[in-house]
Amino acid sequence: MEGRRAADLAARQSFGKLVAWLTARCGDVAAAEDALGDAFLAALRRWPSEGVPRAPEAWLLVVARRRLIDRARRDRTLEQLLPELDAAAPGLDLDTSANAMEIPDERLRLLFLCAHPAIDPGIQAPLMLQTVLGLNASRIAAAFLVAPATMGQRLVRAKAKIRDAGIPFVLPDVEALPARSAAVLQAIYAAYTSGWNGMGGDGRDRGLTQEAVLLARLCADLLPEEPEARGLLALLLHCQARHGARRAADGSYVPLLEQEPGQWDAALIAEAEGALTQASRAGRPGRFQLEAAIQSLHAHRAVSGRVDWPALLGLYDALLALAPSAGGRVSRIAVLAELAGPAGALAELEALAAAEQALREHQPWWALRAHLLQRTGQDSQAQQAYRRAIALADDPAVRAFLGQRAGADRPG
Repeated sequence: MEGRRAADLAARQSFGKLVAWLTARCGDVAAAEDALGDAFLAALRRWPSEGVPRAPEAWLLVVARRRLIDRARRDRTLEQLLPELDAAAPGLDLDTSANAMEIPDERLRLLFLCAHPAIDPGIQAPLMLQTVLGLNASRIAAAFLVAPATMGQRLVRAKAKIRDAGIPFVLPDVEALPARSAAVLQAIYAAYTSGWNGMGGDGRDRGLTQEAVLLARLCADLLPEEPEARGLLALLLHCQARHGARRAADGSYVPLLEQEPGQWDAALIAEAEGALTQASRAGRPGRFQLEAAIQSLHAHRAVSGRVDWPALLGLYDALLALAPSAGGRVSRIAVLAELAGPAGALAELEALAAAEQALREHQPWWALRAHLLQRTGQDSQAQQAYRRAIALADDPAVRAFLGQRAGADRPG
């Protein structure tokens, strides 16, 4: 079991870093992923019986590199890769215990490679999520509200495009960085959201949120003149500040408005406020800055003891005017319910789903609908909506929370 746990840990912590290293040498994302997948299978077979190497990352890289070289020798289309692969890290072997190699972290370059203008803009962020952050096609499809098979086909085509077009694995010029940064920032945010929504004690999800914060910091440093990079960092830091308050001592889920502000991480909030202030000085508001400002308003409850609902509604209106999204509209309706009552909000929520059919598979839409039906006394429909929201929730603690709320709706 020790070997299996070590392989699982290496997959969680190093998948994107190793794919980036291999892609930098072979220029073929799909081939790099296949070779690394073979290396992880070899680790699962050998580590439990032979022991875990002292440098697991280097061991995986050596095996993956050998797989790539073997494939290149069989496949004439990859022959040109041989000199580069043979030259990469010469002298490495599986006995890396005494001399572990230093593996440079080239994920940022891979992110910007995936954002190359030759790649369909609609697939750039999903491609980054899979190659750099290791999310599978099903999970990415759920984040982008498309069918898993469709997303899988799009990802395969995008990787073939990188290989066939020979898109170079380099950071673009300074002038070209801002044009590609939007897709990179969106992918980092989607990775954080995916980890956050599934974070029910799963180490993979917790690692994903931490990776997203790390990449956001790197982007903010790389793009000091890009306010949205600072805005994204501020947004993620605000969310991270509340991580510990999302669960009670017994592991049960605690929604934002019921969290104890004293449990929030004051240092992270201060860092988030600093990043947001820096971003605002550019005078170019954007989606991530506005979302960070929304989280800043929630954080202010630690000082004022209340939520400024009118200000929150104004920020959502500004956000939707700039970057309309179905999820943003659902969140705005939740705020509207606090200001104008549940009946009007419920009508708006139903109208939204009539226009956006994909929301019928969106868990937050069902959870809010159940809550509003409950507040308007429509008990039977509320129960049905709660059941649907529970079925769509990935986090067991969230499912239990919704079950309790549904139970509170029942008489007796």
